[in-house]
Amino acid sequence: MSTRTDEGLPPGRETGSRPAPDPGRPAPVAALTPAQARLRGQLAIGARSLSLGGHDDFNQGQVSARLPGSRSFQIKGALTGFDECRPEDVVPADVDPDAPPHRLAPPELALHQAVYEARPDVNAVVHSHAPHTLVFGATDLAVRPVSHDGAYFEDRLPRFTLTSNTILDIATGRAVADALGSAPALLLRNHGGLVVGKSLKHAVVLAHLLERACRLQLMAEAVPGGYHASSATDVEAKREFIYGDLAVRSYWEHSVRSVLRTWPEAVAW
Repeated sequence: MSTRTDEGLPPGRETGSRPAPDPGRPAPVAALTPAQARLRGQLAIGARSLSLGGHDDFNQGQVSARLPGSRSFQIKGALTGFDECRPEDVVPADVDPDAPPHRLAPPELALHQAVYEARPDVNAVVHSHAPHTLVFGATDLAVRPVSHDGAYFEDRLPRFTLTSNTILDIATGRAVADALGSAPALLLRNHGGLVVGKSLKHAVVLAHLLERACRLQLMAEAVPGGYHASSATDVEAKREFIYGDLAVRSYWEHSVRSVLRTWPEAVAW
């Protein structure tokens, strides 16, 4: 039996020893509270939104979220891509790295566990291989406020350079969390991005902002003669007004409408 060394199931959780799940039938799940069920539906919508924003890479990448103060969280399963995620494809997980993982938990579960462990303020995590974020992280460029999006991340977008491999163990996950510190996002050298938020809507919206910020700055870097960036005064004003909580809520609601136009069945989630 072959093993998966990137974002498929890790050794010890292969599905070859049991029947493959029927994609047309929901996987059995434990009873959920209304709040957990709602969060699972929002996670599926968040995953579809990330797909629309160019974050797809086969079934790789994850989005997770927890209810505030909880030691458990929910995460997109290992076998499902952002573009096809349904509520029943979201699986439960525990912040405790010693807790037995769900058989469909993604290999990079430790990355999410480490962030939730280190950041009580974080209730959602997005890790993806969005192309412009990945390319930007492969450079030594500092993000600049070329756009509104870049203004949000200026001086708070560290890089993790210890490894470019999949984050498979809690020690490496904790090293990523250390590099993240109190920042809203982090670039994983040659691997993609990590974005966190105090809610799922914040994490998904910020993941879109990071990809756009990286794309627009890479475009500007290619323009002969250089380019201008926003002033420190404008950066502060943009963070307060353009990316305040009410604005983020409106961006999330726009993202949900985009998902529903593309996948009308998601209205039931």
